[in-house]
Amino acid sequence: MEFDNDRPIKPAYKIEIFYWVVLGIMSPLVNSLTLFWGDIRIWAVLFLVNLIVLPAYLLYSATIVPRFFFRNRYTSFILVSILFFIAIQVLLFTIYSVILKFRVSPYEQSYFTYNYSTIIRESLWGIINMSLAAGIFFIKKALDEKDFLISLEKDNTSFKLKYLRSQLNPHFLFNTLNSIYSLSLQKSDKAPEVVVKLADLMRYMIYDCNEEKVPLNKEIEFIQNYIEIEKIRYKADVRFTVDGETEGIMIEPLLFISFIENGFKHAFDNSYSGAFIYITIKAEPEQIALTVINNTNIDLETQAKRIHGTGIKNSKSILELLYPASYALDIIQTDKEEERKSELRIKHARERLETLYPDSHTLDVILSNNAFTVSLIIKTTAA
Repeated sequence: MEFDNDRPIKPAYKIEIFYWVVLGIMSPLVNSLTLFWGDIRIWAVLFLVNLIVLPAYLLYSATIVPRFFFRNRYTSFILVSILFFIAIQVLLFTIYSVILKFRVSPYEQSYFTYNYSTIIRESLWGIINMSLAAGIFFIKKALDEKDFLISLEKDNTSFKLKYLRSQLNPHFLFNTLNSIYSLSLQKSDKAPEVVVKLADLMRYMIYDCNEEKVPLNKEIEFIQNYIEIEKIRYKADVRFTVDGETEGIMIEPLLFISFIENGFKHAFDNSYSGAFIYITIKAEPEQIALTVINNTNIDLETQAKRIHGTGIKNSKSILELLYPASYALDIIQTDKEEERKSELRIKHARERLETLYPDSHTLDVILSNNAFTVSLIIKTTAA
């Protein structure tokens, strides 16, 4: 793309080129087919004449129409257009006078001689060509405005993503610092190891997360470091599995971490021992699936409030921006308490969750055990 004073020079639109070609061949083609059907020599002359006049119409479309008509100077526009029309007729009269100096047939001489019929014919073509030139400008202006709106939408999406990630980073850092703080209070020898892991996490967040997309392998390494920190802090059954070929797959940074954080928070917020969390990332040719399963004994109402927290909320917003129609998020809450199996309770819980995640999510509530499951599937492409 070329630049003029740091501003990109946009190439002409295909439809704009098409209409200029139409303007360039319409008049000579119609006249040749209707008046000089068998005279191929005069066809070339008519096309050459229109080619000479065409830059004038380009000038009319590029300067006179935007300078006068779109600045609401309608009277000036009409006057300038009349002067332009007269200038075109003078130019054609000059060209035809030159042509008449060559040997031409009587019929051709009648066509190029400026008489009443010639003036009427060229006046009609002048009005048609000027109208078409103005119309081409209208088309170009409409397409420019459409491109500008698309550009604004892209910029708006980019700013939203940066804002959401700027919120996500301190939220994640705050939770990790809490882990280090807990180990420090316990005077744990593992605190230095956690600090080293945190340094790796921060390096990724500072240097890699500024990119629009990162390799999935880097995101997996980031998740592994986070899991190692939580495993140092807590004693629990933590399993992280990666299935499928991950090489060459690009993904938006920090897309999964909030859902994994949420799983750890629920698993370790139990009044009983034996907490577990199972995390699986499955890479397929056209999609990536994240599944987080953890146990919990927190009631549905509390869970409904927690999944509306900052991290999950921001991750949901990022998904809406990046994958508006190509992702599915399932949040499944189960509870072992028998009294929670009533149909009314299920109905109310489902209504609450569907209120939090309306149109773009598939939400299910299954009350049979004490596991909390988050399943996220996004469509993706290889690098």
